[in-house]
Amino acid sequence: MDNIYSDIPKDLSSEIFEDLIESSNVKIERIISNGHSSPKIGWYDQAQNEWVIILKGEAIITFENDSSVHLKAGGYVNIQAHQKHKVSWTIENTETIWLAVHY
Repeated sequence: MDNIYSDIPKDLSSEIFEDLIESSNVKIERIISNGHSSPKIGWYDQAQNEWVIILKGEAIITFENDSSVHLKAGGYVNIQAHQKHKVSWTIENTETIWLAVHY
């Protein structure tokens, strides 16, 4: 047994992606951001669906059609396969902890 809030690195100069569980059909990862965003050019275009929830912090996900969603702790969104998106903002000076389920 472990805790999703344990072992948060002090150095968050880079965004952290950690696989928690992975099988042939599902991957669950913890993501830790601190003021990070996606590169300005390009979009995530994933072959699988992705369900994400913010456990701590805040983030804005923007979609190719210019819509966006502002997620705070407890907020979640399901991103369909090939729905182009990017993280346009995460709150600074505190970590944003995501749980992402790729299926």
